[in-house]
Amino acid sequence: MRVDIEGLTVELAGSRIVEDVTLRADGGQVVGIVGPNGSGKSTLLRCVYRALRPTAGTVRLDGADLHAMDARAGARRLAALPQESAAEFDFTAAEVVAMGRLPHHRGTPFAGRTAADAALCADALDRVGAGHLAGRGFRSLSGGEKQRVLIARAFAQQPQVLVLDEPTNHLDIAHQLEVLSLVRASGLTVLTALHDLNLAARHCDVLYVLDGGRVVAAGPPHDVLGAELLAEVFGVRAHRVTHPETGALQLLFDLTD
Repeated sequence: MRVDIEGLTVELAGSRIVEDVTLRADGGQVVGIVGPNGSGKSTLLRCVYRALRPTAGTVRLDGADLHAMDARAGARRLAALPQESAAEFDFTAAEVVAMGRLPHHRGTPFAGRTAADAALCADALDRVGAGHLAGRGFRSLSGGEKQRVLIARAFAQQPQVLVLDEPTNHLDIAHQLEVLSLVRASGLTVLTALHDLNLAARHCDVLYVLDGGRVVAAGPPHDVLGAELLAEVFGVRAHRVTHPETGALQLLFDLTD
């Protein structure tokens, strides 16, 4: 499923947080959104998963205006993992993942749940390496364990588009690599904000760089993450090297003089 963000602008409390952003993610692409703190990444993604209505512009899924869809129809197409999950569910991990099936059923959270739903949820937990957490209370989990359960919930939703805002938060290095590899192998169209530029370079097909709420560069990671741009946008001196096994771009950083 193709995602088009067209002329998106967001004004909050009299300040323009995102300005005239246009972005495209083709079906099956992993598109990364990078930029310094306060550049508008999370605000942009909040418009994509409909937690926020833009001041101007549209978000389209295969040409259809996402904000014109009813909530259930939108949730069958798009799942999201926000940067911060404020709710502390008094449920088991398995029950939290089962909430991903809500767009496919009507009624209370677990009404009409089928054996097929249960199998999908169990598989989603296993895919993120969290099957052993199924019976644990969500509130008892560590930050990294909660993150993996919430990613499993998004997989259980069976969307065509996945929006992830800093999905590697709280994860150790091994689980960062595993989760992003799973996301990449999922075949979904993915929009993700990432702070780690090396993870972005390795796992994303296309990067959009935001600075001051505007897109200042876009393209394949190797083309976008140049030393001049990194110095200007992130305030660091970057040394570009090639990973000896994968051939992916890797960046080594120093502070600018």
